[in-house]
Order: sequence, then C-alpha cells, then structure tokens
Amino acid sequence: MIFLSFAKIGLTSFGGGLSGWLLREFVQKNRWLTEEAFMNGMAISQALPGVNVVNLAIWIGYQWRGGLGALLAALGMVVPPMFAALLVLLMFDQVSHYPLTRIALAGVAAGAVGLTFNMGLRALRRSARSIVPALFALATFSAIFIFEMPLYIVVLTLGPLSIAWAYWRMHTKGKV
Repeated sequence: MIFLSFAKIGLTSFGGGLSGWLLREFVQKNRWLTEEAFMNGMAISQALPGVNVVNLAIWIGYQWRGGLGALLAALGMVVPPMFAALLVLLMFDQVSHYPLTRIALAGVAAGAVGLTFNMGLRALRRSARSIVPALFALATFSAIFIFEMPLYIVVLTLGPLSIAWAYWRMHTKGKV
C-alpha cells in the first residue's frame, strides 16, 4: 500500500510540484496526515540533505509504519519513476524535434510552478502567524529573489536567527 501510493505519485508528477501532490494525496484526499503534521514533515525534509520530496516520503512512510514504511515510501518514490524516466529518455530523441513536444513540456512546467506556489503559500500561512515569522519569510524571499543573494548565505544567516527567535518565543511561553 505504501509503496504503491508513492509509486503512483512518483509516476504521475512532474517537475517541482511533487510536494503539492503529496499534500493532496495524504492530507486532503486520504486524510492520513493532518496538514500541520505534513508541514512539520516538509520543514524537516527541507532541512536535511538530499532530495526534499524523497526525504518527505521517508518521513511520511515512517509516520505510517516505522522503518519499513520509510523504506517502502522511498523506494516507491524513486524506483518506478527512475525506470519511467529511462524509458522517456529513450523515446524523447524520437519526438524532441516536434513543436508540440516543447509546448507539452512548457505546460507541464507551468503546472509544476503552480503546485510549488500553492505549497509555498500554504507553508507561509501555517508558519507566519505573527509579524516576526512573516518578516523572516519576507526577508528570505527578498534576499533570494530581489537581491539575488546566494542561497547558502541566506540560509546560514536567516536560518539561525529564525531558529533562535522560535526558541526564545517558545521559552518565554514555557513550552521548552
């Protein structure tokens, strides 16, 4: 069940929209996770090295069935799409010169951007519930997209500041 669920998503999702599909499948459609739990897993998966959606699949699988669930989720997310990608690569050479191919790829890319934007707005809504987290989100967006600062500088600067603020906030509320 876990393997097949992730294989379906891995085989039917393209580009950067995978986290949106995961949210739709496991939170909205099947209600196997709460949105809060999903967002927590997404935050953890983005903080770890490796591919974010595979990390998220591992986290979701672990929440379901422990270590075996994590393994099955990762394999389902990676193995079937890998074989599909190899097959598409072999066929792409035959159709790459057709204008319709470029149009189809542009449509797929637009859909992936929309799903990624949706996930970003959901994450912002969940995490920026007061002015300070909203300012951290605005500072991160501005640093990367407006001022074109390198991502590692933004993460190494704003990450520790954001964590320190969250810790201080939890400490003052007696939750630490």
